[in-house]
Amino acid sequence: MTAKQSKKQELDLLQAVEKVVELAKDSQLSKAFYRKAGKYIKYLSEVLDLTKEQSVMMSLFIDNSEDTSISISQFGTYVGCRTTHIIRYMNDIDLLEKRGFVRCCRDRRGRTYSVPMKVVEAFQHNQKYVPEILTGMTCQELFGELEDLFDMRKDDELTQDGVAEKIQELFDNNPQIIFVQKLKSFDFCEEEELLLVLFCHLFVNNNDDNIGYHDLSFLYERKRTWNRIKSSLSEGEHPLLLSKMIEYNNDDGFVNRESFRMTMEAKRTLFEELNLSSLNTNQKKAGLLKTGDIAIKKLFYDDEVRKQVSELTQLLNDDHYQEIRNRLKESGFRCGFTCLFYGMPGTGKTETVLQLAKESGRDIMQVNISEIKSMWVGESEKNIKALFDNYRNKVRECKITPILLFNEADAIIGKRQEGAERAVDKMENSIQNIILQEMETFDGILIATTNLAQNMDKAFERRFLYKIKFTKPTIEARMSIWREMIPALSEADTHALAVKYDFSGGQIENIARHYAIDNILHGSSSNILETLSIHCDNERLEKKEQSKIGF
Repeated sequence: MTAKQSKKQELDLLQAVEKVVELAKDSQLSKAFYRKAGKYIKYLSEVLDLTKEQSVMMSLFIDNSEDTSISISQFGTYVGCRTTHIIRYMNDIDLLEKRGFVRCCRDRRGRTYSVPMKVVEAFQHNQKYVPEILTGMTCQELFGELEDLFDMRKDDELTQDGVAEKIQELFDNNPQIIFVQKLKSFDFCEEEELLLVLFCHLFVNNNDDNIGYHDLSFLYERKRTWNRIKSSLSEGEHPLLLSKMIEYNNDDGFVNRESFRMTMEAKRTLFEELNLSSLNTNQKKAGLLKTGDIAIKKLFYDDEVRKQVSELTQLLNDDHYQEIRNRLKESGFRCGFTCLFYGMPGTGKTETVLQLAKESGRDIMQVNISEIKSMWVGESEKNIKALFDNYRNKVRECKITPILLFNEADAIIGKRQEGAERAVDKMENSIQNIILQEMETFDGILIATTNLAQNMDKAFERRFLYKIKFTKPTIEARMSIWREMIPALSEADTHALAVKYDFSGGQIENIARHYAIDNILHGSSSNILETLSIHCDNERLEKKEQSKIGF
């Protein structure tokens, strides 16, 4: 073994990062800093295939990786120099972003960054992070990736150019997909192709045939570019219109130049691999979550909630479910099971639905409320009717009846507007009336969750057969959650945390995740209670002076 190899074995990535960060403190990133930290920077550079400047920036990012909004001004404060000096490193940071080491969120306030968990885990295992190359995909899988990319653009995690670049990578790596082959055969320029891909995504993933300018504008960073494209679309001169890829919608026989859809010819050409019969152009589907994709999770309740959830679990056992359903039907009762889970955020309502589905072997049809509510008058009502039709079809197709989940249903089960005059209020009332009618004849399993049960319309209240109120966990339940999340806690520390912090299960899980990241980056704490207490205080939005516990 050479001396060089021996030195390398003495280090690992996290140790090198820790040394670089330690030496960078108040160093102003001077030449002297680069000399002192040279051994560690060189190690990072060789293992990660980065320049020395990129290695320093990556070290600072890793040290702040539990923060999801890292600003470069934080680095300036830490190393003791002006932000303008850190700006010199922006090209290096951009390259880190391009390689997937960091993610950037761009908005009017500027840029902030986060480190993906996969990158943190690679550092934890002393491995070079290599982004996954997606090959051999199906057309359906490709559209799943396209949805993620456009969502990242909406959230300003990717630039327009970044989206275009990643889409081209997907296409280049998956030339076997007929959709990709057909798309490339049109020979559109890059800008035109990107817009067509967005239209395809909106139709395939959202079933959207009423595409307005508001659905497209998020893609473009430069106003001048968007105004030019918008003008071209409005005047009927855009290549996608001229080539019959898209067309205007019609309102009562009149062309609406602010609403677009893909032509049937384009759909037949591009979506040969997809089942178009299931893509009704006037419907929005609920997403289907397969029971096999649901992770098992242990939940803790107070006695009353545990009793109710246990009863519901027994009911949803398929043998019991079918027997009870048939008996209700024979007796002339409604045979659908409608349940309302209500209570404060983070108390386990949604997770309980997932675990009920997992235990009973049922898939979940998840309803996206925002997609149901179309801005087009009359479309929302069609969407909600189509949703229930789609569910009935699924019940017939599936061996085990799936669960229809209206998650965070506050927006559709709230009190109806009396004497509604505005079109939007009339639409809201109309949607609610359709849901109420459907619930009267519902044959299946419907679960709605809400944080605002006090605002619920009385007509909905009587239509829910099971109503379970999820309360914040008791001290005993909180102790169980702390023990489950962090087994290393002593009984005394568990009790101290449960008594002092009146947290929901969701909040405790957040803190446990922060603690896990701490352990990955800095090793196990010598005083677990002190570390967790700091995270507990940070979890609260309103900071109050707290007396320390146990130390």
